[in-house]
Amino acid sequence: MTFKTTLALGVAVALGFSAQTAVADVDPNLPNYERVSGISGNLSSVGSDTLNNLMTLWAEEFANFYPNVNIQIQGAGTSTAPPALIEGTSNFGPMSRPMRDSEQRAFEDRFGYAPTLVPVAIDMIAVYVNQDNPIEGLTMEQVDAIFSATRACGHPTDISTWGQVGLTGGWANRDITIYGRNAVSGTYGFFREIVLCGGDFKDAVNEQPGSSAVVRGVEQTLGGVGYSGIGYRTSGVRVVPLNGFEATGANAATGDYPLARFLYIAANQSPVDGWNPLEREFFRMVLSAGGQGVVNRDGYVTLDASAAQRFRTQFNLD
Repeated sequence: MTFKTTLALGVAVALGFSAQTAVADVDPNLPNYERVSGISGNLSSVGSDTLNNLMTLWAEEFANFYPNVNIQIQGAGTSTAPPALIEGTSNFGPMSRPMRDSEQRAFEDRFGYAPTLVPVAIDMIAVYVNQDNPIEGLTMEQVDAIFSATRACGHPTDISTWGQVGLTGGWANRDITIYGRNAVSGTYGFFREIVLCGGDFKDAVNEQPGSSAVVRGVEQTLGGVGYSGIGYRTSGVRVVPLNGFEATGANAATGDYPLARFLYIAANQSPVDGWNPLEREFFRMVLSAGGQGVVNRDGYVTLDASAAQRFRTQFNLD
């Protein structure tokens, strides 16, 4: 299976969408969110670091409609989301990957029904290098050979210097310094599965506790390379084209950029009692023009109107 096929299955085909499900800007056909009465109280969110900025910005947007609602947000990593939902210490569990079977079983054992995972945006995992690095692009096999000890994707040799991927002059013998996430991160798991073909990371990877820390490490290291969400791009780094395609919304929509994925918010929707009104309105705002405008401003890829409507219908948010 090719990386492009994996993306198409994960982001479009498996959910029955066209390539237009992901759009680079905000679809003008998305509905505006309209305030309803009787919404107040407290909400909490525990989960993905990748979604931390988005959750904060969505909380600010939600507060414009409901100033009496307080939202607490904690972004330690995707793996912290399911336990917090199961223990009842959070309303929302932002996740940069679907739940694992073991996480879903634990939720079902506790509540007797499955958790609800609502796709809320599309992320592109970027491979970052220092802004002064002249590399023009990498193949997925080369990226695997840079980050992985096992090279399960098939590259014949290990890659540890920039000269091995074509750089010359003072770059030819420069060592590659690798930055990545820790194992609690959904981004770590996604990168390991897709880029490393399920292989093992090198011991030399400098594991960081957050997405922004990866980018800072690359900023501060001339020979650095790291992976993180596209929303964490700064002026101190460059995003490397992969397999000849840049990390753009258009390339994510067509599947040409090989590292796109849905971002989710998990929640506890009772099949008997339905949504907590606070949670329901938050999701409706996220899937509106304003909510997807936040996605666009934060550097992620928005959902189009047809996808947002499908999710509102599928998850009882109409």
